[in-house]
Amino acid sequence: MHKISIMGLKKDLSYFDLTNIVVGSIIGSDIYIASAITAGLVGPFSLVVWFIAAIAAVILASVFAYCSFYVPRVGGSFAFVSEAFDDFYGFLTGWSLWIAELLALPVFAITFTNYLHYFIQLDFWGDTAVKALFLFGLTFVNIVGVKAAGKLNDFLTIVKLFPLLLIIVFGFALFAGNPASFAENYTPLMPFGLDNFGTALVLIFWAYVGFELGTLPAGEVKNPRKTIPKAIITGISIVTVFYMLTNFVVFGTVGWQTLTSTTTPLILVGSILLGTMGAALMSTGAMVSVSGSDASGILGTSRLSYAMAIDGLFPKIFSKIHRKYKTPYMALIIQCIIAFMLSLFAGVANLISFSVFNLGFSFLLTCLALVVLKKEGEKKLYGQDVIPLLGIIVCLYLIYSTSMFDKIVGSAVIALGIPLYVFFSPKTDIHHLKKLFTSEEAILERRLERKERFLANFMRIVHRIFVKLRR
Repeated sequence: MHKISIMGLKKDLSYFDLTNIVVGSIIGSDIYIASAITAGLVGPFSLVVWFIAAIAAVILASVFAYCSFYVPRVGGSFAFVSEAFDDFYGFLTGWSLWIAELLALPVFAITFTNYLHYFIQLDFWGDTAVKALFLFGLTFVNIVGVKAAGKLNDFLTIVKLFPLLLIIVFGFALFAGNPASFAENYTPLMPFGLDNFGTALVLIFWAYVGFELGTLPAGEVKNPRKTIPKAIITGISIVTVFYMLTNFVVFGTVGWQTLTSTTTPLILVGSILLGTMGAALMSTGAMVSVSGSDASGILGTSRLSYAMAIDGLFPKIFSKIHRKYKTPYMALIIQCIIAFMLSLFAGVANLISFSVFNLGFSFLLTCLALVVLKKEGEKKLYGQDVIPLLGIIVCLYLIYSTSMFDKIVGSAVIALGIPLYVFFSPKTDIHHLKKLFTSEEAILERRLERKERFLANFMRIVHRIFVKLRR
């Protein structure tokens, strides 16, 4: 079912590289903007929401880690769901995830340009040039080679954590010297109650998204069965610690009322803790941070479309491998062009909200896949019976908490993927069948027996999941 490209991908990514891809994919512009937005939704209670979102992210990251143990293959959730069920549901998973990840790429370009305005004021054409240089430059690095991209992520991940570490160190020094001021800024803890809890959770959860990209370049990872799960759990753990400590300092240093009036909360905190140098450092940190996230996103997203293309479920052009660098260069170029166009005509809020709905749908199918993939005799994977069920609950709540517009438009976009599947999949199947069979009767029998046929096996899949849950 899953074909192997003649020109194989290089296995150059180590545990350290992949851990940094996970961390680099997660920590982007979110930590530099989310605190201000959530302050206006739930006040200082945001810190609790960040912790709850971390738990949700750890649950889903564990789902991906366990799935990658059973299916250590390039393609991430697309490969997991295809293995558990069939190509149609795998395609819907990969399609929704590809849409979500693709929409994240222009967000980083827009955010990078916005933070650059702290140093240089640019007009529309200046913004356009910066966005083009940002996206096409990172794409070029990924085309040259996955090892080069991995090393770039190593560097950017380490550099991007430094400004956050400074805020944490100087913030805790301020807390030790004047704990009363911190306590005052956390009072009242819930000025708006919990009416906006779901909205805040969706926004903050997006700040943790990115762990799934660690499973996408599986074909380029050394010893993927062990490396991928370990890298995902390590990466999400590092991110959780930094997020919690950073937000504790942010809400303790600046009152939530003040945070609601700014779009750059860490620049505000940096200026309080370290003066003008702190503000400049935070601006630089933001630009480096989004560069690292976009570099990771470009790498992972291209591998997803590549995996779908080699399975005959996506245009063949996405499967083209560069003869010299052995990277899916056409997938990289196409997604770069789309991201650039979106960065010019779409808003950050719209891109993020649309992305969350698609992610929730993709993650939901991945959790269902683990229910089927898990093996009872595998004692190394603790909690594999409970974790996918918790993941299903998390995904359903995230989808429920998105706006009605997101639900309607997101569902429509997912549905638009069905004609794409119908157009590409039968062509691959028919071509394959002609090589194996000559009679119409044999072809008909083959079609009836194929478990991958569109929606015909829906009840079989439901029954399979039900049987697994009862054990």
